[in-house]
Amino acid sequence: MNHTPARFWQTTVVLLVVVGLILLAISGYIAPLIKTATDPLIGVQRWVAVRFNAIHEILTVPQDVATLRMRNEQLENEISGLRTQIIELQQQMREADVLYALLDYARSRPQSVYIASSVIGRDPSPFLRYIIIDHGSDNGLRRGMPVVTEQGLVGRVDAVIANAARVQLITDPGSAVNVRLQSEPIEFVLTGSVTGALTLEMVPQDLELTPGELVLTSGLGGNYPPDIVVGQITSVRKRGIDLFQTASVQPVVDFAALRAV
Repeated sequence: MNHTPARFWQTTVVLLVVVGLILLAISGYIAPLIKTATDPLIGVQRWVAVRFNAIHEILTVPQDVATLRMRNEQLENEISGLRTQIIELQQQMREADVLYALLDYARSRPQSVYIASSVIGRDPSPFLRYIIIDHGSDNGLRRGMPVVTEQGLVGRVDAVIANAARVQLITDPGSAVNVRLQSEPIEFVLTGSVTGALTLEMVPQDLELTPGELVLTSGLGGNYPPDIVVGQITSVRKRGIDLFQTASVQPVVDFAALRAV
């Protein structure tokens, strides 16, 4: 019974202290004391955090660099693969364009039967003009058959095996094509050369040749069907002492870029 008043007063004092501290905190008088007491602790914590982060970066940066390098290598491999796919798709599109052009050419001349072939090789000799195609006697090809593209005349089949054939280009020095001008029924001979240049020969002196005029096959001799475009006259060589004049002809077919016939 004697301890009851003491406990009461202790509780009362504690409550008064708590209420006083709350009032001081609300009024802002205790904030400077708290700041003074906590500043050293915050400074220590900041110092420890800076050192910890530095140590953590030292330990983890090598792993991060290795990961980034590995990821970079993977991305470079993916980019290389995508570039390869783009090149393959572009090549397929070009081949498709060529095949569609050949198909259109065949449809425009239904009187003949056509076999589409890819160019798979060229004669390595600098003095000969031949290409190798991937169709042969098994596909119905025979020696002497004319070879064309949608642009114009290429040449003729010179040799055949079962699954391939050699084509003599009209630019070969041994090639001779009977041709005519688009505006004249007179026939001439177009010959190739060692340099690959085409020359229109046996042209009468009194015939007026015009640069830019088209040269077509005449059909004479039966080696080539008539009216296939061969090229255009680019220049004329005419001398009074010669029996005939000659002219240079630019072929319409780009033989360097020939991929299919």
